[in-house]
Amino acid sequence: MLPFVRAIRAIMTPELKKVPIPRRGVDYRGKIVLAPMVRSGELPSRLLALHYGADLVWGPETVDRSMIGTTRRYNPSAGTIDWTRKPSHVSSNIAPDAVKDNIIYRMHATKETGKHIFQIGTSNPDLAVQAARIVAADVAGIDVNAGCPKPFSTHDGMGAALLRTPDKLCAILEALVAAIIPEFAIGVSVKIRLLETPELTEALVRRLVATGITGLTVHCRTTPMRPRERAIRGQLRMIADVCREAGVACLMNGDVASRDDALQLIEEYGVDGAMIATQAEKNASCFQAGRLLAWSDVVRQYLVYALEVENKFGNTKFMLSQMIPGKAPVYRELSSCRSYTRACEMLGHDDLLERAREVDVGLDIDPDNAGKKKSNKKKKVNATALAAGGQIAVSRAVKSAEKKSLSERGVQLIPEVPATEAVVIPA
Repeated sequence: MLPFVRAIRAIMTPELKKVPIPRRGVDYRGKIVLAPMVRSGELPSRLLALHYGADLVWGPETVDRSMIGTTRRYNPSAGTIDWTRKPSHVSSNIAPDAVKDNIIYRMHATKETGKHIFQIGTSNPDLAVQAARIVAADVAGIDVNAGCPKPFSTHDGMGAALLRTPDKLCAILEALVAAIIPEFAIGVSVKIRLLETPELTEALVRRLVATGITGLTVHCRTTPMRPRERAIRGQLRMIADVCREAGVACLMNGDVASRDDALQLIEEYGVDGAMIATQAEKNASCFQAGRLLAWSDVVRQYLVYALEVENKFGNTKFMLSQMIPGKAPVYRELSSCRSYTRACEMLGHDDLLERAREVDVGLDIDPDNAGKKKSNKKKKVNATALAAGGQIAVSRAVKSAEKKSLSERGVQLIPEVPATEAVVIPA
């Protein structure tokens, strides 16, 4: 094409508006990303998604109050940044120095740099800002959850409940934009669901994109809908157009099966990117182009990351149950698996056994599959419950065994004085 023709076309084509991306922030345009998922979005899952080509990863929704008051620590053995706090309820029998901190949030110090979006659960602008400030220096963006329909989120006015209080939602976004973008140079975004009609959805989206956010993700389902119900895409192009007019990046979520599928949907509906959830939970190789890898290969890579970051075994076991097909013979053995060592043996990953045993010991798990190490303190048997259940004889035996002797109860016994021998006095 001749240079002057290109110049004329450039003049005639209106320049698209674009909200500036902060210096440390990321542009969601052209990105295929991992969706925020409770349990399924913990650190090993995010590293797995990045391994197979995810452009960005969202952490699981974290409530503002749970982050406020945490302490940021670097964990050299796992290579992670941990936000921790002391448990609120501790047994009086445990010395304060022996109480372990609870990990509230964890991210990788290097592998997630520039690619991690922290999603906050909130219904209060001030608390949202307080919580965001705690992590903002380490993440690439702050996302507000306004789409989760689960009761643990909506009961306090968070998640999808914010769709019914647009004034509050806009106030939260405006507060974050005003506080976080200038101070930390990262963007603020929001994730929503569809409302009942296109008119209601459009009115909400127009208000949201006017708050100064850099991105908006729409889950193509209404609040009452569940994942098994097919995503609704009739409103998607309208939402994408509204976002484009305002210069805000628009991502879609809902029934996106793979990178290839995402690229096709982006082209079809005019959105800027796509978010994958359910399929990423099952097989994270969906982020790479082409066919999915065998589940066994993906599971092995997941275990490598879980061991690397010393992930809680309960979460690892849950993820394995999502990734291993139910018809696979090894799936049946999973229910009785209580340690990393046993999991690696079960799956035939002998090369991971040494690290598995180290992690088990570090997590206070018996590597020989006995699970969490139990304390030596014996569990007290409820004799009354035994009697109520008809086990009267057992109940009496328990009570008899539990009955302490007088000396154990601190009662001092007076030694028995032998009787004085009778003296016969002669008459």
